[in-house]
Amino acid sequence: MQIGAVSKKTGLSPDAIRFYEKQRLLERRVRTEGGFRVFQPEDVRRILFIRHAQQLGFSLSETRELLLLEHERIEACSHVRDLLRAKVRAVREKAEHLRRLEERLRLQLRKCERNLRSRQVCRKKQCPMLKDVEQ
Repeated sequence: MQIGAVSKKTGLSPDAIRFYEKQRLLERRVRTEGGFRVFQPEDVRRILFIRHAQQLGFSLSETRELLLLEHERIEACSHVRDLLRAKVRAVREKAEHLRRLEERLRLQLRKCERNLRSRQVCRKKQCPMLKDVEQ
């Protein structure tokens, strides 16, 4: 298969596939005399694995580690469990950060709405949000 066919099967652009190859997530493919890469069905499976790992929030280095574990299969489950626990913890922390950010934004929005309801002209020096950001 050439890169265009792999792109269609995986839903990734040829550039993304080349990037995975440069990052050594995929083995460098043999090229035809015309310079085209020749991919195997295993490459498609591997690309889909990488894509799904990224959709779960794994970084490229974590995905590389998962790929190594997939081939070793020796005590991989406990290691993968540890990676998943760390990922869940990171997602929880990020969600908490986003929740706090949302609260701060809502507070700023209430200040803005209050200011506008009082029919005050909102200029830079009077805008509560701009004052807060400035400080």
